[in-house]
Amino acid sequence: MPANKLILASSSPYRKILLEKFRLPFDTYSPDIDETPLPNESVLDTVYRLAETKSLVIGQKFTNAICIGADTAAEFEGNIINKPETHEAAIAQLQMLQGKKITFHTGLSLSRISPASKTLTEVVTTYVTFRKLNLEQINNYLRIQKPYSCAASLKCEDFGPTIMEKFEGDDYTALIGLPLIRLARMLEGFGVHLI
Repeated sequence: MPANKLILASSSPYRKILLEKFRLPFDTYSPDIDETPLPNESVLDTVYRLAETKSLVIGQKFTNAICIGADTAAEFEGNIINKPETHEAAIAQLQMLQGKKITFHTGLSLSRISPASKTLTEVVTTYVTFRKLNLEQINNYLRIQKPYSCAASLKCEDFGPTIMEKFEGDDYTALIGLPLIRLARMLEGFGVHLI
């Protein structure tokens, strides 16, 4: 395997599209881990642990590669807001969250097992205030965007910003699941310079 080979420890098509923006060759492998939060674990601690676990699990399989793990969760009033999976659940989520400020945590971890073992893990936090929407607007958004596999029913690409009142954070790509600004800096810590 070439020096500085990159492996994205994810099956997410959104993360894959984002990483392609760096124009570096990489492979993707699903880490296939249990993503259940631990008892009394904060949302921030959960995404930190899961991102690091993903990078390390794949790192054990590809010991001379740089493995990138990420995990994103939405938090409201101390609780994780899951992916809705269905149209009805997405309606309920968006009705509950309208006019509210939601916290999104994205854990990002890079690991390489050899030649010298190294792991860097950080969490990028962003905030989104949802617009107040009526049922027709919610249904229109869901029909166009189909965000059923996205935390808090927020799929930022394409039509997503139409349901946002405000975004607060350093990197909008963290909402999509892979904070590219932070990733570029962390890759430099592994000797990968993009420019």
